[in-house]
Amino acid sequence: MNWRAIRAIYLFEMHRTWRTLMQSVLAPVLSTSLYFVVFGGAIGSRMKDVDGVPYGAFIVPGLIIMQTLTQSVSNASFGIYFPKFVGTIYEVLSAPISFIEVVLGYVGAAATKAILLGLIILVTASLFVPVRIDHPLFMLLFLVATATTFALFGFVIGIWAGNFEQLQMVPLLILTPLSFLGGSFYSLTMLPQPWRTITLFNPVVYLISAFRWSFYSLADVQIGVSLMAILIFMAICLSAAGWMFKTGYKLKT
Repeated sequence: MNWRAIRAIYLFEMHRTWRTLMQSVLAPVLSTSLYFVVFGGAIGSRMKDVDGVPYGAFIVPGLIIMQTLTQSVSNASFGIYFPKFVGTIYEVLSAPISFIEVVLGYVGAAATKAILLGLIILVTASLFVPVRIDHPLFMLLFLVATATTFALFGFVIGIWAGNFEQLQMVPLLILTPLSFLGGSFYSLTMLPQPWRTITLFNPVVYLISAFRWSFYSLADVQIGVSLMAILIFMAICLSAAGWMFKTGYKLKT
């Protein structure tokens, strides 16, 4: 394992975050804070508790997951797409490093950024609403698993995308609707049939359900099922990225 190469890619991607601190960190934290002000304060004060949890606190896990998966995909997709766009990807392809080492560098940096952002949002949320964490180790596990899985997904999107429009298409048209309809602002028990069953086909439901359980021991889906869904999606993304590198799909012209 060429750790020097992994470290070089990782540090380069992390330095890009510090150069764009306003866009990478402050903007997501500010937008999430607005959710707490509107939903947690204005609307939450007029709503009943959800399974014994104040509504403002209930939406915290969902908002963290929304930002984590969004930033994971965005950072990883742009991280690999930009070298394709400027032509420096050939330096990576010709270097004596394996696919796994490239993935560890790019995906590791993207996941690290998303995890840090998720923790910052958690601290920010505690300033607005009373937050408790019943299972802190599981909370960190699900946060890392979510960030890593969707960073891999973003990595695949970055390789697939042929222009900046395609790069933004999947996050805007697919991930954002799935996040809002995945139980971020409500429990699935609030939905009538058949919508409750239909919602179970949304993969984001399992992420938010597992993460909310780590906070309040409340889950719409069994924890084992949620963890299995995350691991399966991670394996699919890793396999897709490996196939792309092996075949040179959209990496070589």
